[in-house]
Amino acid sequence: MQLGIDFTDRHVVVFGGTTGINFGIAEAFARQGARVTVASRKRENVDAAVDSLGRHGGAVHGVVADVRDFDAVGRAFAESVARFGPIDVLISGAAGNFLCEAKDMSSNGFKVVVDIDLVGTFHVLRQAHAHLRKPGGAVINITAPQSFVPMRYQAHASAAKAGVDQFTRVLALEWGGEGVRLNSISPGPIDGTEGFRKLMAPTPEDREFARTQVPLQRFGSLDDIANLALFLASPYAAYISGAIVPCDGGGAFESVKPALEAAGRSLSTSWVA
Repeated sequence: MQLGIDFTDRHVVVFGGTTGINFGIAEAFARQGARVTVASRKRENVDAAVDSLGRHGGAVHGVVADVRDFDAVGRAFAESVARFGPIDVLISGAAGNFLCEAKDMSSNGFKVVVDIDLVGTFHVLRQAHAHLRKPGGAVINITAPQSFVPMRYQAHASAAKAGVDQFTRVLALEWGGEGVRLNSISPGPIDGTEGFRKLMAPTPEDREFARTQVPLQRFGSLDDIANLALFLASPYAAYISGAIVPCDGGGAFESVKPALEAAGRSLSTSWVA
């Protein structure tokens, strides 16, 4: 049996979809014929993403919204649905992070990451619910290995992403009766992303050390994550819901923790997607 994945005329919304992993996911759906809406907090990133995605020949729309602003997220959905109709696939991937020991972290620093990663995920999914196709909608949250593997310098991100995982499981229970599936992808070290470069591989030596920690002995690519997203959103995953799916080259602990903690000794990097 051959698996053909086609999203022609399906409406896919990607929050955080203008850079990194999330842009790679948006691009994969665009290649498969989807009508794609990307949302991000920076107008220049949204415009650049729309221009790039439009080269695949499909319909693309961009909206500006900060996931920390509940009402702005609601307006973004209203605008996108008015343009492309009900949402068939929702990707919630906005995230922020930095490296810091908990004893040195400010209350505001902890709150910022929780607000973007966890509260932002609630805002996106809560505002999306009324617009999801029922039955048939698929929601994919982007989590992280820190959610289930304790890591130094990551108390804030670990707490936030653990919340995202459990939120995914709870909504899989609550929304399953409406025919909506919810899953999470937990990426390992994915090359070509700002977060990976800043948090894990700021120097060639750090990069090589990180690579040797991956059981498959290579970094992941944007396509590795995007292909998993395509599968989870497709009819071939119609009986998968409430799952946290690692895509990390063979083990979240081996492929992420040592390299991230080594990079954390500098305690000087941060990123927001």
